Amino acid sequence: MGIFGIFDKSKKESLDKGLSKTKESVFKKLSRAVAGKSKVDDEVLDNLEEVLITSDVGVDTTLKIIERIETRVLHDKYMGVSELNMILKEEIASLLEENNSGDAADFDLPDTGTPYVIMVVGVNGVGKTTTIGKLAYNFKQAGKSVVLGAADTFRAAAIEQLEIWATRVDVPIIKQKMGADPASVAFDTLASAKASKADVVIIDTAGRLHNKINLMNELSKIKKVMQKIVPDTPHEVLLVLDGSTGQNAFEQAKQFSSATEVTALALTKLDGTAKGGVVIGISDQFKIPVKYIGIGEKMEDLQIFDRHEFVKSLFS
Repeated sequence: MGIFGIFDKSKKESLDKGLSKTKESVFKKLSRAVAGKSKVDDEVLDNLEEVLITSDVGVDTTLKIIERIETRVLHDKYMGVSELNMILKEEIASLLEENNSGDAADFDLPDTGTPYVIMVVGVNGVGKTTTIGKLAYNFKQAGKSVVLGAADTFRAAAIEQLEIWATRVDVPIIKQKMGADPASVAFDTLASAKASKADVVIIDTAGRLHNKINLMNELSKIKKVMQKIVPDTPHEVLLVLDGSTGQNAFEQAKQFSSATEVTALALTKLDGTAKGGVVIGISDQFKIPVKYIGIGEKMEDLQIFDRHEFVKSLFS
């Protein structure tokens, strides 16, 4: 992955289908932006700026993309509108590369000598539990043994939902009763995973943003307790965001990245929205790599993010 043309055909078809609403919206806007024009001039760039902003790329990231295209237009002296798609794809892929988005090749993991621990954060309703279930499925398909930890003890439904996924994927889950100490659940999960020599541990956490200090304290406590079992954990803090919420996802990214060190992003529900441009803006603004995207209901529809295929699908 990561090179144009080297991409599983079925995954490519799923990606195209999942991004179809965004693609259709962007294409209509782009067509209007260049209507009646033969070359890229100031008016086309102004129209392109509007296209990107209204596609939820975000103002700051849009201005950065426009500036890069302006530089290329000045350098090349003349640039036809027929070349605009190609340039747009190249510049957006380059922007994503700067933030390491799309670097992961598959569901393989580095060899840590201990279970690889992923702590999953995000507000309720973004598809956090579903993402955990799909991650567990994909890691298991890749030959990894997985243990889930139900450390979102704030909602009984969260524990039940994770149990359903654990049963569906056929992986063990460590849980306690509702209201239990989340750090205690995380401790038990890692102790069990280490004893069974599991490859991957995925810890669910409470999806609350009512108080940033409380959130920060809770996540810090979970980390400290896990480090008693496996030092230097978690290896990854994965923030799950609902791509269909557009600019709301930016605010959630801001809140969580200030409460804890987020190391990777998963953007969900991209198949039900025309706001797929949010992937580009969030990666750029927060300098956090996008690692996974959710583009459908099936377990296979959580894909490793490939920046080249993403922009190719969006702008081709």
